[in-house]
Amino acid sequence: MDIGLLAAFLGGTLALLTPCAALLMPAFFASTVGTGPRLLLHGGVFYLGLLVVLVPLGVGAGALGSLFVTHRQAIVLIASIVLILLGAAQALGFGFDPARLLPGPDLHARAASKTGLVKTVLLGSASGIAGFCAGPILGAVLTLAAARGDTLGAALLLALYGAGMVMPLLLIAALWRQLGTRGRRLLRGRAFTVLGRQLHTTSVITGLLITSVGVVFWSTNGLVGAPELLPLDAQAWLQERTAVLANPLLDILAVLALAALILLLWAGRQRRRAADRAAAAAEQATPTPGEQQQ
Repeated sequence: MDIGLLAAFLGGTLALLTPCAALLMPAFFASTVGTGPRLLLHGGVFYLGLLVVLVPLGVGAGALGSLFVTHRQAIVLIASIVLILLGAAQALGFGFDPARLLPGPDLHARAASKTGLVKTVLLGSASGIAGFCAGPILGAVLTLAAARGDTLGAALLLALYGAGMVMPLLLIAALWRQLGTRGRRLLRGRAFTVLGRQLHTTSVITGLLITSVGVVFWSTNGLVGAPELLPLDAQAWLQERTAVLANPLLDILAVLALAALILLLWAGRQRRRAADRAAAAAEQATPTPGEQQQ
C-alpha cells in the first residue's frame, strides 16, 4: 500500500468527523438501524451508494490525468500546489460543497422522502459528494486520482476514500450507547481561536494531513520515490504465507462461515427480543399488591 491509498482512507475517516456534520450519520444509523446484521446490511448499502458516485468521479479524474501523462513533471507540480492549497483551506476552515458543482437533483432532499434501504443508498450517494467542510478533502483525493493517470488506480483511490467513511461509521454506530456523552464529544473535536479566527481540531488535523501529502507528493516525484509502507520483504513473506488461501474451496468455506456467523448473531438477537417480550408480558400479567387485596 502506498501513501496515496492510506491518505485517501484517512481522508474518508476525517470527512465523517468534519465539524459541519460531525457524527450525524453514525447517530442516524444508531437510532434507526441499531446493531447486528441489520447494521451491516445498511452499512453495505450505504457503501454501495458511495461507490455509485465516487467511483465514476475517480475514473473521470484518472482519465483526465492520463491525457497529460507525457507532462508528468507539470502534473506533479500542479497537483502538489493544489494539495497544499486545499490543505491550508481545510485547516483554516474554508470549504466548498462539491454537490453544488454537479447537475441533478438534491440527493439529501430525495433521501428525506424515502425509507428503508432506498433511504440508506441515497444517503450514501449524497454523503460522497456533499458537505461544505469535506469539500477540500474530496478535492484533494480527486487531485491524487488525476495525478495517477490511471483510471483503475483512481477508482480504487475513491473506493478507499468511501471505505474510510463507512468503517468508522459502522464502528461508532455499533458503540453509540457505550460511548456516552463524553466519548461523542471527544470524537466531535473542539473549536479554538487563533488570531481572532475560529478553527476546529478535526479540520486542522485534516488540513495538515493534506498539506503533508502535497509536500511528499512533490519531494517524491508523485510518490514514485516514496518508500512502501510495508517493506518488500514483509510483502513477500505475507504473499508466501497466504498463498494457501488462494483456493476456491477455502473461499467457499469462508463465505459459509461468514454466513453462519451472521445467522448466529441474528438468531441470538431474536432470542433476546423474545425473552424481553416474554418478561414484559409476565410483568404485566403479575398483579400488584393492591390488585391482590381487591
